Amino acid sequence: MADEDEQARAEQPDLTEAPGPMDQSGPDGTETADWNDAPGEDDPPLAGADAHEGPDGGEDGHALDQSAIDAMLGNAFSASAMREESGMERIVKAGFVAYERMPMLENVFDRLVRFLSSTLRGFTNDNVDITMENMRSLRFGDYMGEVPSSSLFSVFRAEQWKNYGLVVVDSALSYSIVDILMGGERGAGPKIIENRPHTALERALIEKLIVITLADLSEAFAPVGKVDLCFERLEISSSLAVIARPSNAAIAARFHIDMGDRSGDLDIVIPYATMEPVREKLTQQFMGENFGNDSIWESHLISEIMETSVTVSTVFETADFPLSQILDLKKGSVLHLPSKGESPHHVRMECDGIPIFEGTLGRLHKMQAVRIDQRLIPPEEELTPELLASLGGMVGHHSVEQEEHHASEK
Repeated sequence: MADEDEQARAEQPDLTEAPGPMDQSGPDGTETADWNDAPGEDDPPLAGADAHEGPDGGEDGHALDQSAIDAMLGNAFSASAMREESGMERIVKAGFVAYERMPMLENVFDRLVRFLSSTLRGFTNDNVDITMENMRSLRFGDYMGEVPSSSLFSVFRAEQWKNYGLVVVDSALSYSIVDILMGGERGAGPKIIENRPHTALERALIEKLIVITLADLSEAFAPVGKVDLCFERLEISSSLAVIARPSNAAIAARFHIDMGDRSGDLDIVIPYATMEPVREKLTQQFMGENFGNDSIWESHLISEIMETSVTVSTVFETADFPLSQILDLKKGSVLHLPSKGESPHHVRMECDGIPIFEGTLGRLHKMQAVRIDQRLIPPEEELTPELLASLGGMVGHHSVEQEEHHASEK
């Protein structure tokens, strides 16, 4: 039996010479190398068609981490890895927050661009060009989730509005400001070292940039309302700069700042709750919309009101009856009113249950008529909106032209 086993073993092919998908052990117990072995640590990584994919789908060569990929691609495909939402998911999520358009806010940011361009020219002693790239309404949590982790977050407080906002400076702008203020060479551009925290001196310089930005933003809001925007703190982590609930609506405006060969982005994020005290003014189409007069529409409205028909009732007598007596009324029942028996008979004229005149009952051209003796409507300067609403819009700024009205018995 031993001779047969040795002969069968000898007839088996030598797997150490044939390529195979798995490593096999030789006759002496030593492991043999696979034909698809990965290169060693000293070998350069494979690229292009020479690179082979492992069982997990990744490259067998050197693997790049997420920060290195973001640095190489400039965050161009940062959102491509996210799962695309279906139409139903978008509809459901859109119902959570109602975004209100604020046209006047665009004018405020346009003023900020003019003010800040002039201020930064003096601050950096360089030519500065600022453009507003976009202004969008979104959830506060969505913005904080997509902002780069290398950005600096400045929390500011609106004193008169008693709420907070954010100024977000990206790494390119922060290093550009530091390079300019520290006397960097022109034309070379800032040398950005990824994942390097800012020093205390750099944070102090960036804080000055934020302070002058808030001062110009306060001045830009002056036509809408007086507000003092005060710098609170500077954070390097988005989790420490949360000023609203993730589901709350906010407005994010992005400004691109060019300073010669240096550039960067600055974002201003203001929650809707912060702008609630001036919401009515921000929703105007133009400045002073509520204070303008349209003479054509005003004349047309007055003419239509003067042509409106109203029903005026003349009340001769009034009396109070118990509910039981009212319920027992039938055809032919008689109600006895406390007649005064005076002559001439004084009556009261009402419109929709509201007394408007007192007069004397008489006859004119074979018809019953009432002569107005006293006006019960308050003078024009004493009319309140509540009284005008109760009159149903039938009491306007015009006087009564007729002294005699047709009346119907009640």
